[in-house]
Amino acid sequence: MENIKETIKEVIYSILPLSVIIIILQFAVIGMHLEMFLQFIIGVLMVSVGLILFLLGVNLGFLPVGEMIGSSLPKMGKAWIVVLFGFILGFVATVAEPDVRVLSTQVDTVSNGAVSSNMLIYTVALGVAIFVGLAMLRIILNIPINYLLIGGYAVVFLLAAFTPAHFVPISFDSGGVTTGPMTVPFILALGVGVASVLKGKSASTDGFGLVALASIGPIMSVLILGTVYG
Repeated sequence: MENIKETIKEVIYSILPLSVIIIILQFAVIGMHLEMFLQFIIGVLMVSVGLILFLLGVNLGFLPVGEMIGSSLPKMGKAWIVVLFGFILGFVATVAEPDVRVLSTQVDTVSNGAVSSNMLIYTVALGVAIFVGLAMLRIILNIPINYLLIGGYAVVFLLAAFTPAHFVPISFDSGGVTTGPMTVPFILALGVGVASVLKGKSASTDGFGLVALASIGPIMSVLILGTVYG
């Protein structure tokens, strides 16, 4: 019950400031039609209820399961299995990410279908999957994360020099939308679970950094997509 109350408060504190500002702008500047304003109010209520249910589902289901999967995979004694399932789970979690679908729809609309919604979703998901797998390997082999971050962004900026200019902002937005409410909790729980059972690993030190690495993947994959299109 306490978890439900905290979730409701979190959603209210997140949505209320934006809603109040829009309502003030409605009467002071915008002056939209009453029908559209009512649609906005209804939308706010629906988003609030949806977010409450969504966050409850994440806290009750996805986080415990993600951590359990992460702590179970290393016990099989095969590093490639951990990397493979990191790849698979990173892919499917990204495909299910609502933020990625919003971005892909916008890109599809603006490009008049030249870059289809599904193509962008799967490109972003593939980038995340590869880097989540790489993050699992980093935990196992104890590779310093700063090496991977510096190397990853060096490749990103190199690709950006050869990619059509309009793909560069799309790629960085793609990296941003992967840090949404579906992908982040599951990937973090997975990393913490893996690090918690490996000898000599610390869940707080080795289990984090996955989101930073996962964000590089979609940037890189969309830049490569832009290079191919270009």
